[in-house]
Amino acid sequence: MTTSTVLGIDVGGSAIKLGQFDREGQCLQFLTVPTPQPPQPEAVLVALVDAIAQMEQMETCGAIGVGTPGPADATGRIARIAINLPGWREVPLADWLEAKIGLPTVIANDANCAGLGEAWLGAGRRFKNLILLTLGTGVGGALILDGRLFTGPYGAAGELGLITLRPEGPACNSGNAGSLEQYVSAQAIRRRTGLEPHQLGERARAGDPEALTFWQSYGRDLGSGLASLIYVLTPEAVLLGGGISASAEFFLPATQAELEWRVMPTSREKMCLLRAELGNRAGMVGAAKLAWEKGMNP
Repeated sequence: MTTSTVLGIDVGGSAIKLGQFDREGQCLQFLTVPTPQPPQPEAVLVALVDAIAQMEQMETCGAIGVGTPGPADATGRIARIAINLPGWREVPLADWLEAKIGLPTVIANDANCAGLGEAWLGAGRRFKNLILLTLGTGVGGALILDGRLFTGPYGAAGELGLITLRPEGPACNSGNAGSLEQYVSAQAIRRRTGLEPHQLGERARAGDPEALTFWQSYGRDLGSGLASLIYVLTPEAVLLGGGISASAEFFLPATQAELEWRVMPTSREKMCLLRAELGNRAGMVGAAKLAWEKGMNP
């Protein structure tokens, strides 16, 4: 039987999502399994192999793409580091999976996969130049430039959440201080308010003035961070994904206003600020796209 599908895998801190896709992006089957705790690399490998064994029609699968929570090397073979997962340093995950499964495997940063997914099937499909920011436990990013994922010469470009927002701000796991992640991630929201992002969203929907005021401040911080990125890249679109984007209605106007104040019109001409469309499937979809582009054509 010909190889007519690929497998896209998104390795998250709490769950691993697997989807089998054809060339048009149709998901033929889908599986979610819990991430081992603690998520040491060897334990994650066992979970991946077990989950792949549960997938049907693997005889049609020609390649595997995997998104991991941190930068990969430029060849898509090694998970360099995951600052929010223990033990993830220089993990040869592609080699490990190829040895166990026997299929060409390529890996990438999970946010890069999300960017690929949105550019392929989501909110970014009509743009050739875009930024994706994933607002979740941490803050990840992806750069699509001239229709292609940009990761730089060593695979680590696009760590957008680690840019400096306030030099004297809280310490970041990256070694930076005052990074954008320390102001707009879920961890930052808990630190600043004692509440979960979804709780603040619920309170804002109920008209709670303190929650609404918080989201205004959040939107301004996000706009301040995005302003630097927009000046450098002048994208056609900025997409906001991740769980926190569920409350975008409360912070997006403040983010837009901040950008209009901070960024010259010539640097944001016709730029769209949009919510991502694929939700928590974006990383899996993008990992499949990665498999089609690199795994099937190494």
